[in-house]
Amino acid sequence: MAVLGLDTSNYTTSAAVFDGAGGCNAGRLLSVRPGELGLRQSDALFQHVKQLPEQFEKLEQGGWLHDIRAVGASTCPRAVEGSYMPCFLAGASQGQSLARTLGVPFFAHSHQQGHLAAAAWSAGHLELLDRPFLAWHLSGGTTELLLVRPDGITVQAEIIGGTEDISAGQLIDRTGVRLGLDFPAGKAVDQLSRQAHKDLRFPVKLREFSFSLSGMENKMEQLVQGGADPADVARFTLNVVCDTVAKVTQRAMERHPGLPVLCSGGVASNVQLREVLTRRCSALFAQPQYSTDNAMGTAILTWRALERQEGRL
Repeated sequence: MAVLGLDTSNYTTSAAVFDGAGGCNAGRLLSVRPGELGLRQSDALFQHVKQLPEQFEKLEQGGWLHDIRAVGASTCPRAVEGSYMPCFLAGASQGQSLARTLGVPFFAHSHQQGHLAAAAWSAGHLELLDRPFLAWHLSGGTTELLLVRPDGITVQAEIIGGTEDISAGQLIDRTGVRLGLDFPAGKAVDQLSRQAHKDLRFPVKLREFSFSLSGMENKMEQLVQGGADPADVARFTLNVVCDTVAKVTQRAMERHPGLPVLCSGGVASNVQLREVLTRRCSALFAQPQYSTDNAMGTAILTWRALERQEGRL
């Protein structure tokens, strides 16, 4: 017995199967034109529709598409009223159609809930979904510190801090594109930063658990225009992100003692950030392949929903 999960985020088409213990995620990044900083929603939706059959084919070739008992999909960015992005319609509509065709239940989840579930599972701590914890959702569009509480088979996340303007992922991506790297630039900036000769830093002013990163984009631009080595610029940006997130995490742990910290989202796959938060905050991280956008978390939540519906959870 297995369940199918779909996630069509702004930059990745994903389909995953979960059988209660393990599973398989198939995903593909959306194409962004060189030099551009993102996609229009209409373009993202179009690419998802084209790419979803390819992900099903990968799962079929791996022997995963059999005895599917439920289908789930990410239908919105966050589980709050008014949270909406057109790109999620691709997975939601195909998921509902598949469920109706197979005669199995369909379960809707949010993209953020899927991230948290995938992170907890791949970190070896799925039990976190049944207790309160602190979490970072760090991605190209989101830098949020969350207070997460269990809510039946899923979780509810309250934003208690994070960026007030551009996200950590946007700062990293804009740095990469400014240095001539392809978008999304997270992995390339990470690799480039390891060649740095200088360890440039600049403190970001904190407001409780919140902060602004737009000023750091200006600092980055000043370094580039001043002829700084690209590797040093890359390291500067990552230092800013790592130092800021670590300081805010430590403050939150003092306010909420005893709660573990879980990190999810594409930026959470950054090697430097993982080292800093593990050392300074004992943070838990998803495996890198489940830090970036994926459908595994959606499949895991769908499994839990089916278990609850059939009285086994």
